[in-house]
Amino acid sequence: MSEMINSKEPVENFQQLYEDVKKYVFLQTEYIKVEFVEKLTILLSTLLIVTLLMVLVLVVLFYLFFSLAYAIAPLVGSLSVSFSIIAGIYVILIVFLILLRKQIVINPMVKFLSNLFLTKTKK
Repeated sequence: MSEMINSKEPVENFQQLYEDVKKYVFLQTEYIKVEFVEKLTILLSTLLIVTLLMVLVLVVLFYLFFSLAYAIAPLVGSLSVSFSIIAGIYVILIVFLILLRKQIVINPMVKFLSNLFLTKTKK
């Protein structure tokens, strides 16, 4: 009789282990979903903030350069020459951004994304 009791115990232990593992896997998948949503929210909010800041900076630069063109017009003799000078400044800024795109854009973006997605979050 004691053999029958002992033979059921491993089966019950295995069933309990199976249920525990099943619950653990379920909880881990839920945790991964929550962590993904958290990181995606951080990414999208950062993207939105950076986009808004870039638009505002571009608007400010546009008006500053526009006013600069009118300010230097008397010095260079013509409004069209002053606007040409401002266009040249824009071209220099574009070339500068293209040449330094790795240091200014790519490296910070890679660092941000790797920190966001590859570092462990504190539980």
